[in-house]
Amino acid sequence: MAADEPDVRTLEVRGWLLRASEDLRAGRHDLTARPPLCNDVAFHAQQCAEKAMKAFLVYHERPFRKTHNLTELGGAVAKVEPALSELMREASLMTEFAWRFRYPGDQASVSESDAVQSIELAARVLEEVQGNLPRTCTPE
Repeated sequence: MAADEPDVRTLEVRGWLLRASEDLRAGRHDLTARPPLCNDVAFHAQQCAEKAMKAFLVYHERPFRKTHNLTELGGAVAKVEPALSELMREASLMTEFAWRFRYPGDQASVSESDAVQSIELAARVLEEVQGNLPRTCTPE
């Protein structure tokens, strides 16, 4: 490997962050539909936060199980970087968006204001995670 080539861990972190960015972009795009696709916005917000947290954990070589539980992932992030604790607690409320509105049933839909709040929260999670990682980990 050449000196300027990223290592395997950095490439994996970039992969997680790229996917998180794509979910953020998809969620923002779903808000532009008329009417907005609020359930999908919430799903993409949860996915963005989840993937950003996983990127952080990969960088810090902290194993995690295959899960969508933001409480569990956020708790692991906060153990590494306590300054992210409050944001991780706030993001944990999006855990149910991974599954709750994905299938038919009698679950209520996400309101437009809740969809907007969730995608803004996901953007903050992604931004803060990236801000706590070396710039070399940020996807190009």
